[in-house]
Amino acid sequence: MVADGQYPEYWEADVVLRDGGTAHLRPISPSDADAVQAFHVRQSKNSIYLRFFTYKATLSDKELKRFTEVDHRDRVAFVITRGADIIGIGRYDRLDDPLEAEVAFNVSDYHQGRGVGSILLEHLAAAARENGIRRFSAEVLPENRKMITVFAEAGYEVQRHFDDGVVMLSFDIDPTRKSQAVMEAREHRAEARSMAELLTPSSVAVIGASRKEGTVGYALLEHVIDGGFTGRVYAVNPEAFELHGMVSHASVSEVPEPVDLAVIAVPHEQVDAVVDECARAGVRGLLVATAGYADDDEGLARQRALVHKARAHGMRVVGPASLGLVNTDPGVRLNASMAPDLPQRGALSLFSQSAGLGVLLYASARRRGLGVSSVISAGNRADVSGNDAMQFWEDDPSTRAVGLYFESIGNPRKFSRIARRLARTKPVIVAKSDVTGLQLPPGHAVRTTQAPAGALDSMLRQSGVMRVETTEQLMDIAQIVASQPLPRGSGVAVFSNSSALGKVVADGVVSQGMTVARLEAGLQLDTGQSVALPALASAVADALRDDSVHAAIVTTLPARGLTAEAVAARLQQCAEDAGKPVIASFTGILDVRLQLDGLVAAVSASRAAADPPVEKGAEPVRVPLEGAGAGSPPAQGPGAAAAVEAAPLPLQRGLPCFPSPGAALAALGAVVRYSLWRSHDHGEFLDPDGVDVDEAARVLAGVRARVTDVELTRLSPDECAALLGAYGIGLLPSARFASADEAVEAADRLGWPVALKTMDEHLRHRLDLGGVRLAIDDAESLRRTITQMERALAPFGSFGMEVQSMAPSGQACSLRAIEDPLMGPVVSFGLAGDAVNLLDDWAHAVPPLSTGDIADLVRAPRASRKLFGYQGLPPADVAAIEDLVSRVALMKDNHPEIALLDLNPVLVATSGLSVLSAAIDVGNPQRRTDSARRAMRD
Repeated sequence: MVADGQYPEYWEADVVLRDGGTAHLRPISPSDADAVQAFHVRQSKNSIYLRFFTYKATLSDKELKRFTEVDHRDRVAFVITRGADIIGIGRYDRLDDPLEAEVAFNVSDYHQGRGVGSILLEHLAAAARENGIRRFSAEVLPENRKMITVFAEAGYEVQRHFDDGVVMLSFDIDPTRKSQAVMEAREHRAEARSMAELLTPSSVAVIGASRKEGTVGYALLEHVIDGGFTGRVYAVNPEAFELHGMVSHASVSEVPEPVDLAVIAVPHEQVDAVVDECARAGVRGLLVATAGYADDDEGLARQRALVHKARAHGMRVVGPASLGLVNTDPGVRLNASMAPDLPQRGALSLFSQSAGLGVLLYASARRRGLGVSSVISAGNRADVSGNDAMQFWEDDPSTRAVGLYFESIGNPRKFSRIARRLARTKPVIVAKSDVTGLQLPPGHAVRTTQAPAGALDSMLRQSGVMRVETTEQLMDIAQIVASQPLPRGSGVAVFSNSSALGKVVADGVVSQGMTVARLEAGLQLDTGQSVALPALASAVADALRDDSVHAAIVTTLPARGLTAEAVAARLQQCAEDAGKPVIASFTGILDVRLQLDGLVAAVSASRAAADPPVEKGAEPVRVPLEGAGAGSPPAQGPGAAAAVEAAPLPLQRGLPCFPSPGAALAALGAVVRYSLWRSHDHGEFLDPDGVDVDEAARVLAGVRARVTDVELTRLSPDECAALLGAYGIGLLPSARFASADEAVEAADRLGWPVALKTMDEHLRHRLDLGGVRLAIDDAESLRRTITQMERALAPFGSFGMEVQSMAPSGQACSLRAIEDPLMGPVVSFGLAGDAVNLLDDWAHAVPPLSTGDIADLVRAPRASRKLFGYQGLPPADVAAIEDLVSRVALMKDNHPEIALLDLNPVLVATSGLSVLSAAIDVGNPQRRTDSARRAMRD
């Protein structure tokens, strides 16, 4: 909650508007009085009437004072600015009912339809919830249909009635599944549009263009021109009159038309001035190739200032230190990058951060003959991120698969939900190191993670992402998904002309979690090309017709009279005819000129069928997309270009070839697991019954009053029971005592038999060390056991004790949840015991969790087999565990102030479960990287 009179700077945010432009949102301040007056006088008479129910040419001093002086608690107002101008104002005023506030908006006539009102509503609702307000109301004139629509389409349950000619609206502002879905859909459309502006510009200005070869400015301008960019190109350099055969402009303001994309390649000390010029000239997007922002804290501060300035004037920023942007769409042909040539057209889109890794990705794709649709090098990723790229690629018909290399992830929760949505329709491959999130690369201003080891990988698996460690592994998978249909199961046919090699590959299939549906390891390929090729093709085609075979791998040793290229052509034809993936590894080839690594294609299907002789030593033929290369009939008729643009690109023709069977199997295994994930029922997002969020908030508010600075406060047993009870979680009753007589009284109250436990958090679960005694039936036994436990624990120290009701016997489990600075809420599940902790046999997931996520979480630990009738024991009540997980996940998602929640042990019986102990720590929550209001990452 905001302190009295304190300006809530953390409410400030850069936002993306519906049309892809950007703006800045912040709380209003008294210094805004003149800007508010200027905003008001620019409004039409009708807009003023709809806002104030009367016309007033100007606002009085008293009105300006009331509108701009707020306390940020009972009275809150936000402005959205573009440059120095206010383009929207939203406010709420708390009513006599402290849980309700009246809300109102005023959006500039010149910025109607850009989603300003919906963004203001999201941020006002978030601020109101923080200040304890739960309900908004509004008075709207019936003819103000735009404002009524803002409320109606926000996803809240809006109640309305007429009163004295005014529409009275009211609605609860707690986030709902529907309101969250509405926010995410709006965010998706806006961010996708902002990326489309960058990747499909109609005009490009290269600022810092040079006539000196070897400079970045020279290369960027040359590559844009030589790539065949279909729009208009302008060179900007105040010291040159002519560059590359065109007139050079002294500044971007002299360019005779609005510039969609400015490519900045000037020394970093000149970048700020160039950004100011671009802002004045109305440039829509910036690509900053200039480096020099990653050296120290001062550089990061300049980088942040650059981005905020650009966003405040409606511009997205790619970079700094960006390698560039590429779009191979024939209608665009943009190569605003350091790559010398426009890449081959394909259906794979790539994202990287640092320029060095971008070079690795580009070079690997080119070497393999793998076409791309678009390439984004974010450099320091100060603004445009992988999340923005995925938003665009989700709807991009030219993208069939996505590859991303991450050195850091600034907003994992947002990445998780976007990637999960994208992966349901397009393969997503992510390369990241094992220390991603633990330390930051130069120039990356994001939080680091303190989550358990494996939590980030678990989040990626939960999202359906194929995670790898290197660019080569990324490209191994990419060349399969970009050229082959997805397998519909895990059955693999293995072919080889070596019995030993075939068996090794078959073992590799199993180790990757697939099944060997057919093994033919005795192929005779030394019979000459005219005999061997038809025999091989017949065997592979026959296997692919088998319903139990979902993919095939062919791995061969060199054979006399048979070239790898000829084999690849035939295998490509088999794959296309069957509609199933086929991959190959041609091993044992010593001549590097004859080795095949990448996507190898026949010149045409007819050539593959005719099987003409192939010259030994010939280079593999790289063929563009079917229907997209030379020889494709041109589209004809009105609207043909639009139809071609909207149609999804076909798979790139070719056979994925690998230098080793191991690399081939690792890539195929990842694709099979992804395909199975995609066909898997992921369940639905359901809120459990019996949850009282307001009661939980009341309990936590009382605890937070005791929290100071960054310290954590441990909840008392009564507070734990109350908080858990608000989410329908029962805590097995217990009672602390100071004497044996008090222990007997507590046991009488709880009911015999009871358990006796030490209060030490480590020993209280250790039966072997004397920290707990079970099934104590009477007072005499309890007194005796207390004495024995005091004596047994004396070497460890002196601790308090408690008695607790006995729970039905069952399997002991542990359920934890934390608030991570980077990832937000993380839920962990494991079976209780030293072995689980020592072997790190934990499963992790990031809320919100679907029913499918919860089921996967419970079954993920290796020891989870003990829950399903292990070694003749009766199965545990898994449904009860899943219900408990859903309640904990919802609690952690709703309350970021819960820094740690540890339920240990949880005894799961054959019917029901008992939570024996709970520890909950509360702190001052950081603002999450992904929340119920749209805001661009700093």
